[in-house]
Amino acid sequence: MTPTVTGEDLREGIGALGLAEATICVHSSLRSFGRVEGGAGAVVDAFLAEGCTLMVPAFSAQAFVLAPPAEMRPERNGIDYGVPHESPGRDKVYSPDGNEISPTMGAIPAAVLARPERLRGDNALCSFAAVGAHPDLVSEQRPLDVYAPLRILAARDGFVLLIGVGLERMTLLHLAEERAGRTLFRRWANAPDGLPTEVEVGSCSDGFGNLEPVIGPLARERTVGSSRWRAFPARATLERAAEAIRERPEITHCGRPDCLRCADAVAGGPR
Repeated sequence: MTPTVTGEDLREGIGALGLAEATICVHSSLRSFGRVEGGAGAVVDAFLAEGCTLMVPAFSAQAFVLAPPAEMRPERNGIDYGVPHESPGRDKVYSPDGNEISPTMGAIPAAVLARPERLRGDNALCSFAAVGAHPDLVSEQRPLDVYAPLRILAARDGFVLLIGVGLERMTLLHLAEERAGRTLFRRWANAPDGLPTEVEVGSCSDGFGNLEPVIGPLARERTVGSSRWRAFPARATLERAAEAIRERPEITHCGRPDCLRCADAVAGGPR
């Protein structure tokens, strides 16, 4: 029988990794713990009790994305314009005050987004949300500056914490792609005036595990319940990953020969 993880266990794990009072971007699987007393809200509470600023991806493409407008179709954009695309966001306008989130993001990001005091960035498809002492790191996010919160995280000597998930969930590595010289992909959502506009998004991340030999040695590790935690210093991780991608662009490729997103990213992105 899997033991129940308590708030005390969570706080002990945070402290053991040296993350108390730190600014942290968390990518997580609540299921990885087994069972948590108090659920996702208790995980958020533990970080706040340790004085942390907690940032999570709160992506909402499943609510706001549009099909490619005819006049906004850059080449080498990781998308096949020749097939039909759905537009769930056709009659919607995103607001950072809203709580829409794609179900695939998981319970912990949803719990952060539900907090009345949280702040949320301005990107209809790939926003970040934050709570804690310094949630303003998401305030500079824009439709065409999607990874501003991660840039600020690195500048503040923050951390990326993987809770029961792998490197394919680490959005910091998309910023590393940009640092390495790639142009980020464009997708589409309605602007505040209701007209379609371009929005930056990331590439395929299924190949990010290939960067394990490069950035893995930077991680501090701890097991909490059944969950493997890995804490990466954001600044050093970003620098090492960007250097590796510059030197060997194909390192991020997922290996699927038909992956257009990987092929176009390795080639440099939209033009």
